[in-house]
Formats: sequence, structure tokens, C-alpha cells
Amino acid sequence: MKPYKIKLEIAGQTAMWTRPDTGDCPVSYPAPTYSSVKGIFEAILWGPAVEIMPFRVEICKPLRFHGYATNYNGPLRKSGTNGAYQFLTTVLTDVCYRMYAHVYPTRNKNILGDKAKAWNSKTTSPGHAYAAIFERRLKGGQWFTLPFLGWKEFTPSYVGPFREETKVQDDISTVLPSMLREVFPDGCNSKVRFTYDQNVRIEHGVLHYKLKGRN
Repeated sequence: MKPYKIKLEIAGQTAMWTRPDTGDCPVSYPAPTYSSVKGIFEAILWGPAVEIMPFRVEICKPLRFHGYATNYNGPLRKSGTNGAYQFLTTVLTDVCYRMYAHVYPTRNKNILGDKAKAWNSKTTSPGHAYAAIFERRLKGGQWFTLPFLGWKEFTPSYVGPFREETKVQDDISTVLPSMLREVFPDGCNSKVRFTYDQNVRIEHGVLHYKLKGRN
């Protein structure tokens, strides 16, 4: 089935696309993971009757890595630790990305709730309907929930259509030997299952995500 393309631009002061292989003092990837991009699109418009499949992201600001410290008081503290402890990370500052994704009808309609099934039954092309609503919401500055740049405290300064002055950083090229793809690849209410892509290339500021499971 023909996919429908959606796209957006997002910018902010700080971003953190966490590399799991960097341990207790995590470092950000230079570009967002597949699941992060998917989550940003779904923050604009959540649609359980469709699948959002990112396929491209463009880096539109120079890469600036910066040390960042915060106090952590969450459930992953070492047993017996009293109070918060300082959590050191390496984040990106002054970021801007252009993101692209395809929209498909969901393949597993058994997981849909009653409202999603009702919505799905009213259209012969849920992908087209989603893309049209998404475009209106993006232009109007509306979203289902606030998008964020990796961590929820890193909110964007801009989310919307492409801006004319934004340019791709074509001097950025690198290869990531391994890059986190998804944590919940099996969809809604599924168990945690980490998946990775290997030898991910960023060429002239552009990262193409590997397409899986769709023709």
C-alpha cells in the first residue's frame, strides 16, 4: 500500500539522544534515534490506527557537545543510597533537525481500542486521513502532547513546518557502529525488547533509517 509522507522541523537549546553503550555517564548520539523521531511525530498527532515509520533526518545545526549535570532521585539509584546523586552526561546544545516519516495503516488491528476501530472504519485510507490532520495540526501549533528532544526536560524552541532559512549541515559525515532503534518494537502494551541498527551512516548531514517490515 502506498505510504503517505509527513515531515516537520524541530529545534531547541538542548537535546539528549542517549547512547546505551556509554554507561553511567551517558553521551548523546549526534542525531535522534528511530524511536525518538517516531515519538516526536506521535506527539503532534497520536493515531493508533496507523504506523509511523521514520525514514530520514537532517542535521541542520553544527554539532556542539556539552557537559550537563543533574540530580537524580529516581528508582535506579544504588540500593541503600540516601537522597539524590549527581548525574553527569554529555548533551547536544543549539540543535535543529528536519524529520521525515511514512504513514501506513496499522497491520495489527486486534490491538485497537473501540474509538480507534470506529475511526478506522470511517475511512478507506487511514494513512491519508492521518497525514492531512497532521499537517493541519502542525501548521496550527497543536499537538497531542508536548514534543521533547530526547529527555522530557529538553523542550523545543520551535516545532512546525520547514523554515526557508534552515540549511542542512553538509559538512557532517560519520558512521555509528551501532545505534539504538527501538525499545518497544512490538507496539502498544508490548514488553521491552531493545533493537539496534548496525553501521548507521550520516552522510553530508543526512541519516537514512533502515526500513524494515514494509514494501
